[in-house]
Amino acid sequence: MFKTKGFLIIILIIISLVVILASLYMLPSQSARRAVGNFYEYEQEGEFSESWELFHPLMKEKFDKGHYLQDRAHVFMNHFGVTTFTFSLEGTDKVKKWSMEEGSHTFKLAYSTTVSQTFKGKYGTFHIQQEVFAVREKGEWKLLWDYNK
Repeated sequence: MFKTKGFLIIILIIISLVVILASLYMLPSQSARRAVGNFYEYEQEGEFSESWELFHPLMKEKFDKGHYLQDRAHVFMNHFGVTTFTFSLEGTDKVKKWSMEEGSHTFKLAYSTTVSQTFKGKYGTFHIQQEVFAVREKGEWKLLWDYNK
């Protein structure tokens, strides 16, 4: 009986260690994916100011905040006649040595998530699929789009 209890305790310790190590390994990819999801939830609600805040500083250099707010609302809402959209996130993969565009900063580690958006508007239903990258910047996940040609 003592041998059985000792064996069970060892098995429980091993299982606990595996669960802890697995959660530590998966945590960064899940956090990165959550940041991407938060971005598109803000966009879905028309809260473009909030989504812009989730951009990495390199993205903020590309889009002045005011311009981004006007452009996103104008293109999707006015031109396409869309009031909202649905989205799904497909896969989250670790990417080593990634840069947003040729000649820009190379990130040692990024996480790539494919975002599929479905819009229903006055021109019918259409889909946009985009690969979005998340990197750690000062302890927070920030998003970048791919501008490599």
